[in-house]
Amino acid sequence: MMTKPSYILFIVMLFFSAQVAHSQRAIAFEGVENARDMGSLAMQNGQTVRTGMLVRSGNLTKATDSDVAVLKEKYHLTDVFDFRFEAEANAAPDRIIDGVSYTHLSTLPKAFIQGFSSSRADTTKMDTRDMLAVLMKYAFEPKAQTMARQLYPAIVTDSAAQHYYGVFLRGVLRAEGGVLWHCSQGKDRAGWASAFLLAALGASRETIVEDFDLSNQSYARQVEALTAKVQEKEGGKEAVAFVRAMVGVSRENFVTTLDLIDQKYGSLSAYIENQLGFSKKEQQQLKEKYLTKKW
Repeated sequence: MMTKPSYILFIVMLFFSAQVAHSQRAIAFEGVENARDMGSLAMQNGQTVRTGMLVRSGNLTKATDSDVAVLKEKYHLTDVFDFRFEAEANAAPDRIIDGVSYTHLSTLPKAFIQGFSSSRADTTKMDTRDMLAVLMKYAFEPKAQTMARQLYPAIVTDSAAQHYYGVFLRGVLRAEGGVLWHCSQGKDRAGWASAFLLAALGASRETIVEDFDLSNQSYARQVEALTAKVQEKEGGKEAVAFVRAMVGVSRENFVTTLDLIDQKYGSLSAYIENQLGFSKKEQQQLKEKYLTKKW
């Protein structure tokens, strides 16, 4: 069961947000964080992902009328996949867009979720200063540091998460219009969804890692500010890594977990086919649908 301190740390991770630094693929929404079009990414066969079809982002809770207009008119949005767990989504529900299908797929292992309902009142009245104090406190605790390192391996080895990521891939394949997927900040759970989708489309490991790491641009201001505070208190490498993983994403943990997939399941390709249940035939259909044609 998730301990009370672990629960609070998870809420801290969800709480922090930042002004988005834009990569070339970033979408400048008004109320949706860390959003980018997956289009234009090059695959190993020389094709690229079509633009205006696939979007990863943070949650849609604060999506404005302007954001909705962009999603409907430019991206022709028909499907949203939400990787948050039930209580998390209920606390900050997505804005409902007419004509769009919403699918909830909780890919956070139960061990990281348990205790949410009973502990929720502890954080509802916290402001940014309170959350900062909590984060700074646990940055120096070995158990919290270990929890941050264990998140990605827990996600990819969890049978329920594997099932739901397979459901997501099939949903993307069957979508009649644009697809958007998110978690809370669009960085960890949504990041793994993007990784699996890119792998199924034929992306190189380097492309997958670079796309995942772009979330650190979105949350760079908070990450650097908190890192500086940890260093002022003479926090070592582990404390700094904890802050970076909780507020941004840990590229190191991501790469280590990709290695774990290779070791445990043979390869990322084998993992997608066997653990996620997304067949070679479906992968080929996905490529035909979302990749530009070779001339």
